[in-house]
Amino acid sequence: MGANAQTTVPTFTTGQVLTADQQNQSARTGVPVFATTITRDAGFGSTGEKTLAEGQLCYVESTGLQTYNGTSWVTWGTAPSTGAVVQVKQMQLATEFITTSTTFTDITNLNLAITPTSASNNVLIIWSTQGLTQGSYETCFQLVRGTTAIQQQLANDTDGDTYNVTTTYLDSPATTSSTTYKLQTRRSAATGGGVVVNWNSNQQGRSSIILMEVTP
Repeated sequence: MGANAQTTVPTFTTGQVLTADQQNQSARTGVPVFATTITRDAGFGSTGEKTLAEGQLCYVESTGLQTYNGTSWVTWGTAPSTGAVVQVKQMQLATEFITTSTTFTDITNLNLAITPTSASNNVLIIWSTQGLTQGSYETCFQLVRGTTAIQQQLANDTDGDTYNVTTTYLDSPATTSSTTYKLQTRRSAATGGGVVVNWNSNQQGRSSIILMEVTP
């Protein structure tokens, strides 16, 4: 949310004593500025707020300049151009993780959250992991949003081989709530050793997740 973004458009009553903050907000913001269309809609009509009516002007950071025509908002200017990066989150994990499960299991602490500024924006996920296979089976990975699996990837290995998987996925979470992405893994065969994530006998194993909010 930008420095000018607000969450309400107040209206003052006769005899009301205004605080310095209220007066400063009124003086600084000729055009109401909101972070999203959700905060815009919540900024009008409640107790102590201005009634939304035809001719109202505002700027929405995730959309652009808008006016209200009496029934709906009309966009005149545009927010960041198509494909623009709004925010970036990143995490890296070096801790070794081992599982012998044949069902997908969370890789401990390999997760990252992002709060999109607009429900119409996408999230580009770039994830990478490396490690060791302890048996003759395929190592399987799964990218999960919340509790929903959205991508799967295989690392075809033989006993004792190391793997290095890097891939991307463009997701449309359709929300402005905090959204967590995580990686899970499993082995494809019921017998054999474990899947080792961040095999770090030489302290070199690393996995990472990068989340980029981008405009459509």
